[in-house]
Order: sequence, then C-alpha cells, then structure tokens
Amino acid sequence: MSLNLGTDGGSPAQASLSVRGYSRKFASRMAWTLSIVALLFVVMVVLDILISVVRQGAGGISLSLFTTQTSGITGGLQNAILGTLDLIFFSTLFAGPVGILGGIYLAVFASDRVARVFRFVAEVLAGIPSIVIGYFGYTMMVQTFGWGFSVLAGSISLSILTLPYIVRMTEASIRQVPKSYYEGALALGLTPFSALRTVVMRPATPGIVTGLLLAVSIGLGETAPLIYTAGWSNFNPTLHLTKNPIGYLTYVVWTYLNEPYASAHQLAYTAALLLIFLVVILHILARLLQPKVKG
Repeated sequence: MSLNLGTDGGSPAQASLSVRGYSRKFASRMAWTLSIVALLFVVMVVLDILISVVRQGAGGISLSLFTTQTSGITGGLQNAILGTLDLIFFSTLFAGPVGILGGIYLAVFASDRVARVFRFVAEVLAGIPSIVIGYFGYTMMVQTFGWGFSVLAGSISLSILTLPYIVRMTEASIRQVPKSYYEGALALGLTPFSALRTVVMRPATPGIVTGLLLAVSIGLGETAPLIYTAGWSNFNPTLHLTKNPIGYLTYVVWTYLNEPYASAHQLAYTAALLLIFLVVILHILARLLQPKVKG
C-alpha cells in the first residue's frame, strides 16, 4: 500500500500565495495602464496646444515682425521681443547671484536647523501666486519708491518669483557632489573657499546652470507680475531703468486675444509661438546639461 501525497491541488497556503500573485499582477497592470492613459492625455493636450499655436501663429512670422514696433493692434513685435529679453536679463542678473549664493550656503555652511527654515521659506515663496508678487511690486516699487512702470520694477518682481527655484536647484546640485571631496580638499590644506571653488563647484556647475535656465523659462511665461510693474509700451526699451514702461510678449498674448480684430489675434498667436520657441530652446539646453550633473 502506497501513499499519494500532494495530488489534491496543493495546500491552502499555496492557493493563497497564488491568489496574491495574481492580485499583484492585476494591480501592476492596472497601474501601468492608468499611467499610460494619463501620459497619452498629457501628450494630446500639449500637442493640441502646440498645433493650434503653430497653425495660427506661423502666418505672422516675417522679417517685419522683428524690425517694426507694435502700433496699436498692428505692426511688429520688435519692442515686445527686446523688452522680454531686457526683463529676463535683469531678473537673472538680480536673482542669479543671490540664488546661487543662497544655495551654496544651505548646502555647505548652514546647520540642519537653519537649512530647514530657509527651505521652508523658499517653498512658501515659490507657492505665492504671481499676481500677489506683482501687487507687492506695484505698491512698493511703482508707488512707494516712485519708480513708476519700469524695467527695474518688473525685473525685481520676476527675480522674486524665480529666486526659490535657483536656490533649490543650486543646493541640490551641490549636494550631489560627495561631501568627502570637500572634506578631503580641506585635509590636503586647501582653504574652504578654494575647496568649494575647485572641488565642489566644478562638477555642480552644470546643475546650477540648468536651474538658471529653468528659472528663465518660468519668468518668460509670467504676465501678472509685469502688468502691475512693467506696464506696456509700443516703443523699444531705453537705458532708463525707472519711470519708463516696457513692452513684453506675454502682454501681447494676454491682451490682444481679447480684442475683436483679426490683426490683434494674429499678433497674439505669433507672440505665443515665439514664447514657446524660446522655452523649448531653454529646456533643450537644460536637458543637454542634465546628464553631466548625474555623472
């Protein structure tokens, strides 16, 4: 007489493990399916926006667009293009050094307690609506300081808006460099400044530049802070930093789409196309630098 064990389809424990395995596979497939659907939805929305802007804005691209100033709801966008570059240049000039130095301090010199406080402040500043920053710039710089609508007031408002992004990206880039590099340089006799400059900053520089480029792209798309601080002008920028309104592309997009004229709509879509083109270039440059940061 022989015994035949294990021919009843397995024990209850094995059956339970099999059910759990199928449940995990089903949950994994559902998660992948939902992720793919969400990705396709985002891609479709982005493609719809790009196709719409390119189709309606490409017709306005011409040589006169870059060589003539805006005249009412017609003309070119020379004043808005130069004004946008002017605002971005000065806002980066103001926010760049402060943000980089702040990120270096948080990553290298600040204690954990101080760093947590400053990170919290940066997160709060990044979450403040841009229109609130614009209203602050209007009450403080345009009215209280008497600067009027100007490139200086607009640039400082943009720099406040982009500053937390530069700080966090700088800190993250420096923290990716092993701390042992900095400590080893100090052990070899280098001063803290020399060790930071030669050992830490060189590998962290691509990430810092990436943060600057991303901050510039954020500033390019802002309208609310500039409406209250930069105003609008149909003329090209001058060397006067105060009491002199300036044109910019986002104002054209925001204002001219509400006009009941085809020429105004054409300028608005063309300005939107130029903004998208500039942002895409900045993001491509940031992506080209990103692998160097990881390496």
